[in-house]
Amino acid sequence: MLVDWLKTLPLYPLPHHLLSRGVFWLTRKESKLTLPAIKRFAKLFNVDMDDAVHPSFEHYNTFNAFFTRALKPEARPITSGANEIACPADGRISAIGSIESGRVFQAKQRDYSLLTLLGGDEAAAKRLENGSFTTIYLSPRDYHRLHMPLEGRLLNQTHVPGRLFSVAPHTVRALPNLFARNERVIAQFDTEYGLMALVLVGAINVAAIETIWHGLITPPRGKQITRTDYTADNSVTLQRGAEMGRFNMGSTIIVLLEHPAKWRVDMASGDSVKMGQFLGNVG
Repeated sequence: MLVDWLKTLPLYPLPHHLLSRGVFWLTRKESKLTLPAIKRFAKLFNVDMDDAVHPSFEHYNTFNAFFTRALKPEARPITSGANEIACPADGRISAIGSIESGRVFQAKQRDYSLLTLLGGDEAAAKRLENGSFTTIYLSPRDYHRLHMPLEGRLLNQTHVPGRLFSVAPHTVRALPNLFARNERVIAQFDTEYGLMALVLVGAINVAAIETIWHGLITPPRGKQITRTDYTADNSVTLQRGAEMGRFNMGSTIIVLLEHPAKWRVDMASGDSVKMGQFLGNVG
């Protein structure tokens, strides 16, 4: 724990948003340094390009285009059982389990308020307060598009401003209320199995979060919680496994389900997962 704290403390005084906006600019800039930077990054983090639609580094004009690269459809088969939950992203399970009386587990001896995580949405917090959740951390080497765990109709989207602390495992263990402190985007869906909320948590150097129905949400940073209602036109319904958004640089996605889930017994915190794989059953 001491080592975790020593790694985390230097993050407090950093200008999180300023640094991240710099990353936003650099990762979208075309230059003669782009290809060497991509190759260096891929080697450093052991990035697997075999599953990419375009496996050649030369295809990507900007670092962000490489980072948010598409995968071949056959590379990530989607679990297909009637009430099966599909993993929303490549990454590693940070936590998985039940929401207990409106509290969500973060790490050993640390949890946080569901109401705060949802940006003060009392109605959603009430529905989800005894449901289930899983938190998935996306490392720099992972595929960074996000997909639907279940089929759902979009109800609303909320942007909650906040800090941009790292969401690396050592910070998760050291920093209280991390996911409820960082900037985040929350998308709520009506599903056959009740309410589902997907929380896209920002982090330092995560220079942008976007959803397929809205496009780029942050930047700009903004200072107020903003909520957009999508119930009037019922225009956004996404199938299980469909892309719903992406991180431009890595971060964390939290899946919240109203009805208790029966998670796989062979799956636990620290396990690696792939988008589309079977995580458990709901309903």
